[in-house]
Amino acid sequence: MGFELDRFKGTVDPDFKCNLCNKVLEDPLTTPCGHVFCSGCVLPWVVQQSSCPVKCQRISAKELNHVLPLKNLILKLEIKCDNHARGCDAVVTLQHLAEHAEMCDFSPAKCRNKGCEEVLCVRDLDAHMREACEHRAAGICENGCGLTLTHREQKLNSHCCVRALKAHNGALQCKLLILDRELKKQAIKANQREKVLLAQLSAVHSELQMTALKYQKKFTEYSERIDSLTKTVTFSCKTQSLSLSHFDLHPCKGFSTTFINL
Repeated sequence: MGFELDRFKGTVDPDFKCNLCNKVLEDPLTTPCGHVFCSGCVLPWVVQQSSCPVKCQRISAKELNHVLPLKNLILKLEIKCDNHARGCDAVVTLQHLAEHAEMCDFSPAKCRNKGCEEVLCVRDLDAHMREACEHRAAGICENGCGLTLTHREQKLNSHCCVRALKAHNGALQCKLLILDRELKKQAIKANQREKVLLAQLSAVHSELQMTALKYQKKFTEYSERIDSLTKTVTFSCKTQSLSLSHFDLHPCKGFSTTFINL
């Protein structure tokens, strides 16, 4: 799963090679016994064999560890572009290879004209589609079908309205079938999402009801306590008032009688 040796500039250190594929390590992992492999090479082996590929020591995938210092060194190596065979002469560090590949003018691209199977470099695609592709549009049929004529049909005078209409109709039917299947899939997904949302809503509603009942129960308890305390305080105040009235009135009467007698 590693990188081919001949893609690198200069001689590659043997320590940078995978012990399984014998290529330059890609995302290196080390075993407990110290052997280093590409992650894509060693993981399937360990999962299936439960052993180190070199010494056959019993290990599990959990015991494999990344070797970050080694990985960083490998990422600094200079490598030819993925599209070197297609004409790209760029040499970049391995860590910038993916970034370069996204912008490389020599990346393969399939012609977008219907019926054309040509695969070209990105830089040549537009010119091919406009100027060289036999399947590029050459005009509209004036014999009754009104469909687009290709340069190939125009050159060979091979356009047949009936055949073209049948092919066009077949293509439309295929599109309708695809759209119908996609619509059904989306409907199933929407139905599933609706069921999930309804279940969540029901759960939230039940939780809110339970919470409301708890608060209602507490409110009732507190109201009863308040009523009980109110009654107790009111009774206590009345009792104290009666006691004070009895204590104050009788002495006053006694004092008045004594004063009159004097």
